[in-house]
This record gives sequence, structure tokens and C-alpha cells, in this order.
Amino acid sequence: MIGDIVGSPGLEILEAGLPFLIKERDIDFVIVNGENAAEGFGMTESDFRRIIAAGADVVTSGNHIWEKREFWQVLENEKRMLRPANYPAVTATVPNISAAVPGAGFSLIEKNGVLWLVINLQGRELISLIDCPFQCFDRIFNAQKDTAVQPVVLVDFHAESSREKEALAYYIDGRASVIAGTHTHVQTADERILPKGSAYITDLGMTGITDSVIGMDLKICQERFNKQVQYQMKIAASGKQGRINGVIAEIDADTGKALSIRRI
Repeated sequence: MIGDIVGSPGLEILEAGLPFLIKERDIDFVIVNGENAAEGFGMTESDFRRIIAAGADVVTSGNHIWEKREFWQVLENEKRMLRPANYPAVTATVPNISAAVPGAGFSLIEKNGVLWLVINLQGRELISLIDCPFQCFDRIFNAQKDTAVQPVVLVDFHAESSREKEALAYYIDGRASVIAGTHTHVQTADERILPKGSAYITDLGMTGITDSVIGMDLKICQERFNKQVQYQMKIAASGKQGRINGVIAEIDADTGKALSIRRI
């Protein structure tokens, strides 16, 4: 699982590094969070295609996925492109008004003889007040209970609050194989196996320019904080040193239990 792609430098770093990682580590399945690929805010269809071509099996997102309205059609039509599942997904009862948003928040994909269920959720603390991610996970997970083949469940929880991420992780421990937080762009050092067998990390980090402020231009970020003026954010210039942040987890496909998790 790879942390948030930040702009075109992040895409270039992913394209250079991910194929090597997949081959070197013999990786079976890859999830990449791409919601900041379009110069820090949202995605384009070209961004999505590049992430898939680099080796991603599923692309997840978060609150910035709505920035590019023309991308909504990709959300609607691409099974491997997810938005958080706990955004409104039902039609309102008010005539001619729909509360639904395009796209899906989870995807079932068969690969290498394993059925993978990827669930994208978004937190509510210090971010948009949408549906409960705890109850949303329950609904998606319970809908798979009666299937002949039980999937390996992987969760991208896009959230601001570390305590909300940990609370959800313990709530779904034993039901998901991996629970990984995204959104803050800062990789945490708390990767571990939870008591019931789920692998967890509070945040995967980012894929982008190292000499930056969470992938964005250093000088602009300093000016924003110094002067409290909302200068337009820009991606840190490419050509500087970059990095891929994420985790590699080893999973027993028969039991769904995580055997190990390590940062990259």
C-alpha cells in the first residue's frame, strides 16, 4: 500500500520505483492513494492511467477527489478507482434532488487466485462530516459474509485524526487483513499486528518530493503560515530528491491474518 501521490513529481517517482518494488519484493497486490496526483488537488484520467500502468491494482482517494469535476465520470466507470465509501450513495426522497455522489467505495478483484476486497473510507474528526466510517465498514463487510470465497480485506482510511484511525483499526481488527491510514502525508512509525491479526499503520506517508512541506512548495507554505495569507499552493519543484512511502504486508490468504508489516 502506497501513500498519497503528490503532483507530477510523485507520479514520476512512482513510475520509477513501483515496478522495481513489485519485482524485487514479489508483491501480489498493490493499492495506491492518488487523490493529490493532479498538482496536489484531485486527479485526472491521465493520472489514474499512469498509476495503474505503474503497477497499481486499485487506486484509492479521499476528500480531494471531488476537485476535478471532469474526473467524476472516471469514478463512475472504473472499478479500480475508488472514492471513500461513506460519502452519500443513495438517492434522496426530495424530488429531482440526488444526495448520491459518483463512484464506488469498495471493489472486489480476483488476482493470483485470491479474492481481494479493497475498502476506501474517510474519517470525520477535523474533516468533512459524512456518514459513519465504522457503520459503513460493517455494511460492506457483512454483505460479503455469505459469499462462497471469503476475500482478503484491505482498508485505506483517509483521515486527519490519529485517534480516529486507531479506534477504527481496533474496531475492525480481525476482519480486515490490513488497515492503513492516509491523508497527513507524514509516515508514522507505529506499524504493528493488532491482537486479532490485522496489520495496521496510522499513516502511510506520501510519494513526492522530500525537500518540501508535505509535497508542496516550501517557500509558499512558509509564507502562508508567516503572513496568514492564503497564497495558492503549488507542488514542490521536481528534480529534487523524492521518495515512495508505504507498507508491505504479508498475509495468510487462507485465514486473512497478517503475518508481518513493514514500512518502505
